[in-house]
Parts: sequence; C-alpha cells; structure tokens
Amino acid sequence: MRAQRVLAGFAMAAATLIAVPVQASPGGDEVVIAEAYLNGGSSGATYRNKFVELFNPTDADVDVSGWSVQYRSFSSTGAFTGVIPLGDHHLEPGGRLLVSGNANAANGAELPTPDVTSSVAFSGSTGGTLALARTTTPLTGDRAAVLGSESLVDLLGYGASVTYEGSATQADGYSATASLARADGTDTDDNAADFSTAAPTPEACGEPCDGGVVTPPTTATIAEVQGSGDTSPLAGRTVTTRGVVTAAYPTGGFDGVYLQTPGTGGDVDFGSHDASDGVFVFSGALADDVQIGDHLEVTGEVSEFRGLTEISPPAGSWRVLDEPAEAVKPASVDFPLAGAQRESLEGMLLQPSGDYTITNNFSTNQFAEIGLAAGDDPLPQPTNVVRPGTDAYDELVAENARRLVTLDDGASTNFLSSANKGTPLPWLRPDNEVRVGSPATFTAPMVLDYRFDLWRLQPTDQLEAGDAEPVTFGNTREAAPEDVGGLVQIATFNVLNYFTTLGEDYAASGAGTCTYFRDRDGANVTVNSCTNNGPRGAANAENLKRQQDKIVAAINNLGADVVSLEEIENSAAFGIDRDTALRHLVDALNADAGAGTWAHVASPARVPEAEDVIRTAFIYRTDTVRTIRESTILDDPAFHNARDPLAQEFRPLDAGSKNDFVVVVNHFKSKSSGSGEDADQSDGQGASNASRVKQAHALVAFAEAQGEAAKTDNVFLTGDFNAYNEEDPVEVIEDAGYINVPRELTDSETYQFAGLVGSLDHVFASPEAFDQVTGADIWNINAFESVGREYSRHNNNVTNLYAPDPFRASDHDPEIVGFGTLLPTEP
Repeated sequence: MRAQRVLAGFAMAAATLIAVPVQASPGGDEVVIAEAYLNGGSSGATYRNKFVELFNPTDADVDVSGWSVQYRSFSSTGAFTGVIPLGDHHLEPGGRLLVSGNANAANGAELPTPDVTSSVAFSGSTGGTLALARTTTPLTGDRAAVLGSESLVDLLGYGASVTYEGSATQADGYSATASLARADGTDTDDNAADFSTAAPTPEACGEPCDGGVVTPPTTATIAEVQGSGDTSPLAGRTVTTRGVVTAAYPTGGFDGVYLQTPGTGGDVDFGSHDASDGVFVFSGALADDVQIGDHLEVTGEVSEFRGLTEISPPAGSWRVLDEPAEAVKPASVDFPLAGAQRESLEGMLLQPSGDYTITNNFSTNQFAEIGLAAGDDPLPQPTNVVRPGTDAYDELVAENARRLVTLDDGASTNFLSSANKGTPLPWLRPDNEVRVGSPATFTAPMVLDYRFDLWRLQPTDQLEAGDAEPVTFGNTREAAPEDVGGLVQIATFNVLNYFTTLGEDYAASGAGTCTYFRDRDGANVTVNSCTNNGPRGAANAENLKRQQDKIVAAINNLGADVVSLEEIENSAAFGIDRDTALRHLVDALNADAGAGTWAHVASPARVPEAEDVIRTAFIYRTDTVRTIRESTILDDPAFHNARDPLAQEFRPLDAGSKNDFVVVVNHFKSKSSGSGEDADQSDGQGASNASRVKQAHALVAFAEAQGEAAKTDNVFLTGDFNAYNEEDPVEVIEDAGYINVPRELTDSETYQFAGLVGSLDHVFASPEAFDQVTGADIWNINAFESVGREYSRHNNNVTNLYAPDPFRASDHDPEIVGFGTLLPTEP
C-alpha cells in the first residue's frame, strides 16, 4: 500500500511530499495493543512467557474472530513472520485479551492462563514490530505500506524497529522486569509517547471472551448504507445488502470490489439524488471469487476508511445470486462537482462528459495517477492570477477543488519502490506525452472513489501497461517556440542544478560524503545530498551527459541570442575557476551547434566573498551580439540567502550604442523554508516572502544603476524569481515601472507545482525596452512533462522514458522575448 500523501501548498520541493498514515484510533473507538512483555524467561524475568495484551476501550463488544497478532524483526520490511490467529473470541467493553509468546528460558512465574497461546518469539533485545490486524494473512511491506494497510488495527514498534507509529522514535526501555504499556489504553498514534515501562501486569479474559459476537445483520440498500452525509449512518453495524459488481480488484492492493444497486445510474438529478448507490466491499477473497457483472448478496461490517465508506465481509459471507439483475447504467456527469455531489456518487460507475485537461502529472511515474481539471485549462496557481490573502484567492482555491479529479490505475502500487521498478508503468510510454495542458477524453466508464485524500476515478479493474486505456490524451508538444521577431532574442533558462563537479568524484576526493538517487539496478544517478555544501547534480559522467544532452537540445533549439542561466554550478565553491562549469556547457553547445557559436560571459574581477554553490550566468551567440564592459554582480545583504544578481551590457553586432541593452539575471530565495519574518504567512505566497520582497527592492536599485552606467534605458530583468505574477515581489518590480513581458504577450506559464500552473520565471522590461519588444513566448518543454522523462529518472522503471531531446531538460520552462530594430550608428 502506498503512503498517504499530503501536498504541502507552496513548498518548492523537487519531490512529492509524503506523510505516513497511521491506523490507530485516537478517539478510543478501536481495540489497541495495551501491553507487551518481551523478555519472558530471561534471567531475572518476572514471567516465563512473553505476552501481548489487547484492550477494548469502546462501549461495545468487538468481535476479533479472524483477527491476528503479528510480529516481525526490527529491521524487516518484508512479510510479518509470526502470525497468531485470535481464534473465535470477542472483547467486551473495557475487556482485555491475553496472547502469549515463547519463553527464552525457564525463569519467572507462569502467566495467568492465556486466552490465546503461541510460541512466537518476540525479540526482547534489538527490537521488533507487533501488529494487530483484521486478517490472518501476513502484513508486508515497508513502514508506509504497513501503516497504510486497510487490515491494520494497531501497531507497536519498539527498540530499533523501522516500523512504528509516530514521527520520531520508537517505544523503548523494556526489560526482563518491565513491559511496555499504555496508560489507560491511550492511543495518540505515537508509540514513544503512548507506551511507558512498568512492572508487567498480564490479565486474561477467560470464558467471557470466548466466541464471536453474534449480532443479526441489518438488511439495507446500498443507498441506506451510504447515507446522505460524509459518513455512513450504519458505520460499526453489520449489514446485508445486494448489488451488481461494477469493478473488481483482485490484484494491485485494493483487495475488493465495487457493488452498485441494480438499475441505478444514468441521468443524475442532484436535486433528488443525495445518497450513492455504489459502495466498496473490502475483501481480497471476494475479489478473487467474483466477476464484474455478478449479482451479489454480501454481509459485513460497515466502516469509514479514511473517508471511503466500505463493507468488510468475513470469509464466505457472500453469495452470487441466480436471479437476474437489471444492468447498472454509468451515471452521466460533468465536473466541476461540489463535495456533497461527489459524496452522492461515491462508489458509483460514471461516464464523465465534458472537457478535461491534465493538470498534474508529477506522481504519474510513481503512483500512476493523473490530476485532471474540468475545462480547457489546467488549474491556475491562485497567486499567479489574484492577489494573495484576498477573497478572490479563497474563491479560486475553492473553484480549483471543485474542478479537480484524479485519474488512477485501480491499484496502490508505488513504482518508485525497489520491489516494483521491474513492473512496467501504466499510462506513460516513450512514445506518448501525458503532458499538463493536454486534453483528456474518457472512452470507458470509471468508478468514483475517495482514497489517499483525493477524489479519484478508477478503472473497473487494475490498469496495467499494455491494457486498453479508458482515457485518451491529446498531443500538445511544440518542436520550437514561436517566432518572437526582433533584432535580438533574449531568453531565460533554469538548468536544474547543472554541475560538472560530480557527486562520486567529490566523495572520492575526500571533500565530503554523498547520498544518491539510484536506478533500478542500484547505480547512482543523481546526488540526493552531499556534506560540506557539496554538488547537487549528476552522480557521475554518464548521467551528466544525459542531463547535458537534454539542455543542449533545448538551448540550441530555443532560437535565442542571449540566454540567462539559473542553477548552474558556482565552480569557485569547489576551489576551481568560477566559470569552469559554464565553459563546459558552452563547449557542449558548440559541439552540437558548431565551433564558436556560443560564448560565455566571464565572471567579473570583483566577486562577493560569500556565494551559494549555484549561481546565475549568461551565454550568448557570437554572430549576433557582443558584450560591452565587464559584467557586474550585486553584492547586497538582501541576497545573503539567495543567488546574487548578475548584470551585463550587450550590443548587437554591426550596431551602435543606441542599440545597447542591459540584462540582469536573478534567482530569488525559494519558497521552501523560512522562519521569523520569513515564516509562511498562510496567504498563498509560501515561506521567505519577506526576503524576496527585499531582494526585489535591491534589484530595482541595482538595475537602475546598471542602466545609468551603460547610458541606456533598455533594461531587462530575467530569471527565476520564485514569485508568481500577483505576489509581492513582482508587485515591487512592476511598481518600479517594469513590465512583465510574457504575461502581457502570452497565455503560457513556466512552472507546475502540486497540479497548479503559474510562472515563477519572468522577463521584465523597462518601459523603453518594452516599446521595442516584438514578441514573446514560453516554450513548455519542461514543467508540463512527466518527471519520469527527466535524466534523473533514467532506468528508474523497466519502461525507460528518457530520451536525449529537449523535453524535461529542467523543471522550469524557458521564456524568450524578441527585442529591437537596427538603429543607425552614431556619426
């Protein structure tokens, strides 16, 4: 099972943020592991046998027939090896059930007669993991998978266990005379906080706990099970219901089927339709036993599993009915849909109509999911179109939520997990696109469900590579940007941590240590992190070439004469010439385009003492422009946590000084972190907004001085400003008179984050320069592509999506602006 994912608003991280779910019940509405004694029989032990004690904190009987206590070693991420079936037992309100384990030796007193006996050896030395599960099938997988399992009731990770509830540490401190015990059964989903050590107090239930709870099931329609609200009015009760199987998932991790009331669906009138006619039935055995179209009667307990209403039948408590059932009709619906409307369709077969556009493909290569936006456009980043913290901002956030629905693959497979990298990805292929902005057309019905905090459309069975897909996507790639005209074309390009100081070489030199992201064969691909502020890019020469091939293809097809660069290595940080990596990139560009085509702007003689390990830079075509004067770096305290702006004056060849223009390249502080005045203000602008505002003010003053020094009013501010179009830093620059050229002249954006599209990258022109602008374009070759096509994902899956083309050369899209006409030279 994949971990529950939480999208962290505006963090500019390069990976999906993961929040590990926990299955315990802080509300005291589920059985818990109350005590674990782990050193039974050891020298000086209080009791001869180890034990686990369960506690029912609820006010109702809980049937644990078919449940088990399971154990695995502290370091294991495989299947639980010790499974203790709980047999035919129940726990009364406030009741306890004693489950015994093995004895290390013959030391200590006998336990009270256990309710369940076993010889499973819970480790009392290095640690281990104990799980209470609604199944006798061994749980398996890493921490996220176990905590995400629908069968898990409670879990205790102790000692050095790698699987535990909580965010920091495991429960510890147990000994031959001390067990781990919950105070009053309290469960806050944190093992270290909930369990303390004390003398062991084993308590058996005995005869009162024998036998399961026999409660006559309630006969109910599926609509009655679902109810008209967010949760089922029958949750916790056993029901018998009937329906037609519309979807079945015997593989992929869902372990269940969808049932829908016969004859329902078709045209939906939300004025009268307020309860769903479909429901998920959680049982792997059932999914193995039935087929789509079967008419079933099912008896099981109703529950809410992270927002999804489901029925969990014990083994054998279903039957395929001989009597024919009226066919289910896919409900014809259009998104956007409000929350209550979605609830009324949960679990039903749908045929979505209307227009849909891909808005999120970041995790398509990990979880085979694709975010769709109702309508012709992807979802906008709110602060790209409205001012932060306003009513209009809140309204757009709400509208985005109504428009979004996530296309899934009918499975919970994590394709980035080492166990699944050999399984071909669905949806993505080397010869298709699946790009943000691409139109999506539904060709088959799908089921609407709610999993991992998102409303999803599921195929009726697990979608695997090579299967007929229930959705088709349009092609939107452009081989080159639009012709922007002008005497000179100015572009900006974030080159995604282009480093020629390689992680493996850095580590081998003894300068520091590095960790890496690896391919499916275990080979290093990119640096994860290096100590001592080491390199950030490719792990080795082979992967640098893959990265470089994409960047070269992009820049040489961009059609620009001057390109400002961001996120290129500051080679001075590694004790070598500051322009080393920059020259390496120019050499690669010239090897492709022809000797002497490109040149770099050399670093000035005066360079700030404290610089980041990445920097800004310029390259230019030698047959169209030349540099005037030395470049200049702004050394200002406002940029202590960012990259220093770099200014250069250029002149078109065969032109006089009247055609001179100044470009200042920038890379402002990211949104990913900040404290004090830089803490996230929850207004949509992310962290470090105060720093970016200061940087904008400093930049405006610097640009004015550079224009005066060059004796020109033609000034451009380019780069990655880490601020969307309506945010405060952009407002500072526009208030100073600069015009956001691509925003004025295009409908495109440069960046996608969390399924929201906006521009962090900009080309601002002074009013005089804007008067000479002839066109602008944003070439969507990067941000809208799947990250699976990036060099960093080479050979990550058996379906290798990498190609040495411009697509996904970076995570930001380049902007290009046409400028100027040839003016007469001075006499």
